[in-house]
Amino acid sequence: MSYIYLAGPFFSDEQIKRIAQVETALTANPTVDSFYSPRHHQHSNYEMFSSGWAQEVYERDMKELASADLVVAILDFEHQTIDPGTAYELGVATMMDKPIIIFQEETVPTNLMITQSLHSYVKTFEAIQAYDFKMLPKSAYKGEYL
Repeated sequence: MSYIYLAGPFFSDEQIKRIAQVETALTANPTVDSFYSPRHHQHSNYEMFSSGWAQEVYERDMKELASADLVVAILDFEHQTIDPGTAYELGVATMMDKPIIIFQEETVPTNLMITQSLHSYVKTFEAIQAYDFKMLPKSAYKGEYL
């Protein structure tokens, strides 16, 4: 079983395009049973960006993260800094002992707390589509550290 929680920012057009491409790669990957992408689950019984909406989305996302077998996380954000929500989700996943597959398209120095907690590191959409999410081969981060 490979139920994946997809963590990553979706605030700008560039970020939405990137996460959509990762979603497409996961959909095309025969070793992926299903995945949860929070960007498709922003609906709520409350007004968007209200306190009630925030609580409902948080609880739903944390429930899905807890039930996931592993996490695929997109690191690319702005100014070479990881999205705070993605960083939080990675911390939670680490504490739950979930394998973390990092996708980082850009080549920038990366914080050691991320690089040392990952299970595998990939840089292309093709690599996500070809990755064996059943066997979970390891690959270390290669790059500069922060």
